[in-house]
Amino acid sequence: MKIRVLAFATAADALGGRELELELEDGATVGDLLARLEDDAPGLGPIRDHLAIAVNGKLEGPETTLEDAAEVALLPPVSGGDSAPAVQLVSRPIEAGEVSLADSGCGAEVVFLGRVRDHSKGRGVTKITYQGYEAMAEARLLTICRELSRNGAQLRIIHRLGDVLVGELSVAIAARAPHRREAFAACSKALERLKRETPIWKLEHYDDGSFAWREEEPLSG
Repeated sequence: MKIRVLAFATAADALGGRELELELEDGATVGDLLARLEDDAPGLGPIRDHLAIAVNGKLEGPETTLEDAAEVALLPPVSGGDSAPAVQLVSRPIEAGEVSLADSGCGAEVVFLGRVRDHSKGRGVTKITYQGYEAMAEARLLTICRELSRNGAQLRIIHRLGDVLVGELSVAIAARAPHRREAFAACSKALERLKRETPIWKLEHYDDGSFAWREEEPLSG
C-alpha cells in the first residue's frame, strides 16, 4: 500500500523534504512507518520521541494500523455567529481592526495582538517564518473557538503563515462576551491552547544570518 507522508519544521529538515510517498506492507502501523523513515533518514532519530503523529488529520499512536492512501503528518513540538470566519490562516499582513467582534449586544471585547519582536533569548531577530499543517490547524482552531464559546464567549482567531517581519502581527485573537471577566478569560485560554494544540511552527531568523526552529511544547489536544 502507498502512504503519503507530510513533514514539518525539523521533521522536514531530517527527511530532506516536506512530502514523500512510501510503499508499506498491508497492515503496517504508524510505528512501522516511523521505523522505516528512521532507517532511511537517521537524522529523524533524535527527534522521533518528540513527534506527534496525525493520520488523515487526527492524532494517533504508534499502534494505529494504516490504510492504503493514508496521509501521515510528522508534527514536531509547536512554538504555541459573525459574517467573518471565526478562524483564518493568512499569508498577508494582518490589520489590527479586522479581528474585532464588537457589537451592541455584548458589553466586553478583549483583543490580543501578537507581534514579532526584535529579540529572542538574547539574540537579535529579523523575521519569523511560520509553517503550518493547514487543514489540521484550521480544524483545531475551530474546535478551540467552539469549546470556549460554551461559556458564553465568541472568538475570532487570525494567524499568519510565511515570513513575518519584526513589528508585524503574527496572530490576532478577539473574544466577545456579555461581561469583561468572561471575555478576558476566553482570550487568554484561546492563546494558550493555540500555542499547545495547533500544528504551527516558527523558524526564527537572526541578525547574524543564522536561523533555528523554536520547538518547545509537545503537541497536545
